[in-house]
Amino acid sequence: MKARILLGLAIAVFVAGTALAGQSCEPRKSKPVEIRSGLALAYKVQQHLDGQGARVAVIGRVGRDLSEYGLRYSHIGLALRDPSAGRWIVVHELNHCGRADSDLYDQGLGNFFLDDLFRFEAVVLVPSNEMQDRIADAIDKGAGRQVHEPRYSLIAHPYSGKYQNSNQWLLEFTAAMLAGGAPTRAAAHARLAQDNFHPSVLYLPPLKRLGARLFSVSTQFDDHSSEEWSSSRYKVVSAESVFAWFARVDRPMGQSVLTLP
Repeated sequence: MKARILLGLAIAVFVAGTALAGQSCEPRKSKPVEIRSGLALAYKVQQHLDGQGARVAVIGRVGRDLSEYGLRYSHIGLALRDPSAGRWIVVHELNHCGRADSDLYDQGLGNFFLDDLFRFEAVVLVPSNEMQDRIADAIDKGAGRQVHEPRYSLIAHPYSGKYQNSNQWLLEFTAAMLAGGAPTRAAAHARLAQDNFHPSVLYLPPLKRLGARLFSVSTQFDDHSSEEWSSSRYKVVSAESVFAWFARVDRPMGQSVLTLP
């Protein structure tokens, strides 16, 4: 799959050896200790994946404090081992800063954990060997791009085709792959309904909702139902809901939480 590649210190290292997802627009220079910690966490994830003999994994990071919503991990990506280069890359969706659209990116593990993390903690799910093979094959054939929707919303409805958030892309890519046939968002939604996918529900009271509408171009509400609007409770694809779905449709080799000492 062709996607833009973000290059940086972390890639070089590994070649040698109120939001749910997306990226912050705040100008901020990373501190040396944060860079060291991010790279150390990435290395720990790499060592874990290599030790598991994995080729594909779903990994998550704590980019923001989501505890008020009962959530922990803000963003997930597909980690794939590139045997020819002897390193890991992460394929994931990111929204463009200050805009309501997104694209797919390939990054090194280090870059993935250098995004101003709230907590230096990673969650790693290693799918079954069969699932790993199918995901890697689908990525190679460009299926990830076929289910990507550039129109972005942080709280995109799980079954609406109007918008997509970062965690939703990974979920829909995998669901479309399992559905068979042409990889489309419609096929993914049909498979998720068949699997009785359980989205997370966020409580966004009127004042918080108003702030999102006024100040964030990446938060849309018009794909949600009137019932959700009146109750201020919105269904959304979270990292936790994706991990729970994987546990139900696959027999993962394991799920681990990795932190720095």
